Amino acid sequence: MSDTFIISIVTFIYFAAAFSYLISFVFSKKPVAVAALALTVLGITAQTAAFIIRWIDSYQLGIGHIPLANFYESIVFFSWSIIFIYLVMGRRYKNSLIGALANLFAFILLAYASLSGDMESQIQPLVPALQSNWLTSHVISCFFGYACFAISFGTSILYLIRQRFKKNPVNFLPEPEFLDEVTYKMISIGFVLLTLGIITGAAWADHAWGRYWGWDPKETWSLITWLIYAAFLHARLVRGWKGTRMSLISIFGFLAVIFTYLGVNYVLSGLHSYL
Repeated sequence: MSDTFIISIVTFIYFAAAFSYLISFVFSKKPVAVAALALTVLGITAQTAAFIIRWIDSYQLGIGHIPLANFYESIVFFSWSIIFIYLVMGRRYKNSLIGALANLFAFILLAYASLSGDMESQIQPLVPALQSNWLTSHVISCFFGYACFAISFGTSILYLIRQRFKKNPVNFLPEPEFLDEVTYKMISIGFVLLTLGIITGAAWADHAWGRYWGWDPKETWSLITWLIYAAFLHARLVRGWKGTRMSLISIFGFLAVIFTYLGVNYVLSGLHSYL
């Protein structure tokens, strides 16, 4: 069984998990939440197996490398990271709606990877710039950070909906304080991971291109993203901001993440155009 076929199955598993979590939340059915969690664990287990199979296949093709080297592999790993972060944080913040969001995001990413006509899913040799031991630490830390920001984006949207319609039936949404707390914690963790990703990326750039920083579009937008989330933490810790303003900064920050990941590759050209 090929890794891409497994990924296509995992796509539907995450959709089923998201739907199950939503049903569990709306109707307060704990058994359905348990089933949704089982689907989520099944999905990430199968996705991990696909990752390992692809890794082994690359060695059998004589171009062995960790499957984090092209756009398809990165987007698949992004979805895996979201589910992994959700399962870790879900041990503290047990909420079906966040589970629905995490699985929905993972489903959208995998569906995009499967349906996008211009995405190459075949295993390819590493371009010279990627042939470095920094590849693994840089990519993993960045995508774990992106995963935290994705979840904070979802809770920020829910916070704004909760506040906008607080006198209407959407009051069944989680309490604003809960959503604000999850947003803050996810961004705090994500910021540390993104910082680590930028540092390892700079070390990698020095190894590959002989300089730590070159104002490549990806590097520039990574710095912009980092500054937005630094501003979020500064406003929270120094100014004591909470609530709507923080949710808006969180949403703005994730839009910067999306542009750093997708927009720079499609709109701008640079040394990172292989992702």
